Amino acid sequence: MIETILIGFIAFLHLYFMWFEMFAWTTKGRKIFKNFPPELFEPSKPLAANQGLYNGFLAAGLIWTFFISNPLWKTNVSLFFLSCVAIAGIYGALTADKKIFFVQGLPAIVAILIVILK
Repeated sequence: MIETILIGFIAFLHLYFMWFEMFAWTTKGRKIFKNFPPELFEPSKPLAANQGLYNGFLAAGLIWTFFISNPLWKTNVSLFFLSCVAIAGIYGALTADKKIFFVQGLPAIVAILIVILK
């Protein structure tokens, strides 16, 4: 049960990231990424939208797990998409902002551990 809640939470986060990066990059982005040069928001809009699309794919994969009835298949698909999220969070922390690990990587790692230990 707790793994379902965590996977749902992580999927919701990635849907939010998708929306934010695809549709609110030049408005909300300025408020969130204060260290990013303001003049680069508009030119980087296509890059952010592409990133948002990938976050949407991660959310879709996690949401897919809610519809898988075979327990082994569900576990494997969950672990795959949670691992993708964890790797993205670690990479983002190393290359962009350390906060990304705590927002994206750590919840995925916790969910992976719970899925494995259940």
